Amino acid sequence: MMNEMEHLYNLLKETFIVIDDGDRRLFHRFGLTPPRFYVLLHVSEEPGISSSDLSQKLLCDKSNVTRIVKGLEATGYLERRPHESDGRAQRLYLTPQGATICNEVHSAHTAYNIARLNSVDTAVQNTLIENLNRLHHLLQEELAQQTPPPNGHHLV
Repeated sequence: MMNEMEHLYNLLKETFIVIDDGDRRLFHRFGLTPPRFYVLLHVSEEPGISSSDLSQKLLCDKSNVTRIVKGLEATGYLERRPHESDGRAQRLYLTPQGATICNEVHSAHTAYNIARLNSVDTAVQNTLIENLNRLHHLLQEELAQQTPPPNGHHLV
């Protein structure tokens, strides 16, 4: 028989899977995957970000970021420019086409999230946010005390 902690864990995991599947379906309509969308979003929020900084934000290794960036360059959404002082480093920027698709998908994603979470009562939302923030903080502290994966990041 499942105890309350197992039930909570399974409910959180299953909720994530349903949310993630909805995101994948939405992004697919725009020809994107979740990692590609989040690369575009991070670059739009921080133009000139390095691949290393991007890999930290995405919790994945640099080779995965490089693969995603190359794909986004091929679609004309992203461009790499040389770092102004470090000849080995490059900075990432959205192209005008990339900025357009990023804004379009971000708006659609925001509207989708509002629609799918709107049925939750405001008081319940506030309690849920408070408790999930607390859980997130505790889980982050617990992870900080663990040894990181061999390459230092998770795979996307």
